[in-house]
Amino acid sequence: MRRTWIVWPTLIVGVLAFWAAPRAEGPAKARFVIIGTGGVTGVYYPTGIAIARMINAKRAAYGIRAAVEATGGSVFNVEAILSGDLEFGIVQSDRQYQAYHGLEEWAAKGPRTDLRAVFSIHPEVVSLVATVDSGIQAIADLKGKRVNIGEPGSGQRQNAIDALEAVGLDWKKDIQAEGAKATEAPGLLQEGRIDAFFYTVGHPNGAMQEATSGSTRVRFAAINGPGIEKLITAKPYYTKAVVPVRATYPAAMNATDVETFGVKATLCTAASVAEETVYAITKEVFDNLEEFKKLHPAYATLTRERMLEGLSVPLHPGALTYFREAGLVE
Repeated sequence: MRRTWIVWPTLIVGVLAFWAAPRAEGPAKARFVIIGTGGVTGVYYPTGIAIARMINAKRAAYGIRAAVEATGGSVFNVEAILSGDLEFGIVQSDRQYQAYHGLEEWAAKGPRTDLRAVFSIHPEVVSLVATVDSGIQAIADLKGKRVNIGEPGSGQRQNAIDALEAVGLDWKKDIQAEGAKATEAPGLLQEGRIDAFFYTVGHPNGAMQEATSGSTRVRFAAINGPGIEKLITAKPYYTKAVVPVRATYPAAMNATDVETFGVKATLCTAASVAEETVYAITKEVFDNLEEFKKLHPAYATLTRERMLEGLSVPLHPGALTYFREAGLVE
């Protein structure tokens, strides 16, 4: 299998998930798998670490060694999975759908029909943070403002564009769009170099805590209204959501939680990945779900049934075998 080491520092950090696992004698020739995540301050990265630690703890039984790589996010992960550079990747449910059907970034490349779903994880909320001084209280107030919509190829960038277009704003003309990484946006906001930024993420989130805890006062802006309602109806992978501001970001200048919309984070793989490998990872997470849920607050609402929602590509046979054994599908 062709392997390209894309981000050495983050890969080395991710490999610590393997070395930190309990030592046990395993098969001489273990399968080595890499899980692509996202930025290190988001929920994708600790999710990948959690999955890797669980499978590494059982490597004597499964013969699998897992490591984690921080990546550019959903679009990158899809392409890396299908090229063989990653065995697994965390992908937003909308990007999963678009890749499989040859939409958006995949319109010219064609459908990625070898993409397979394993299970869904936490909800991903399209969040909009703005400085109080900018006067932005809702998405419609972004006209003429300096707004980070995310780096090209990231799932959140398309979410931001969809939201802007839904309320009648042209992201190329009506705002001063920036393409910085999500991890850079809080600093840019606090330094006054942008007025607002979008981030599709599970909450609570370190970047959001950074954005709301500096000397510049900020608030979460609402992403709602008739246009957003129509967007949710038109694109089935979107759903209504709420940013839990009061419980998670007390420094933000919001009196209430904020309405928005979102997607789900999903674990994906390729049709070519061995069935026993996918089965093992699915079994470890689902059989130990209560322990898994303790690893991050974003997992609090997870149930085994909900983890089969938001999967808009075929299930990998390895996952399907486990779900049938567990009585979750027929």
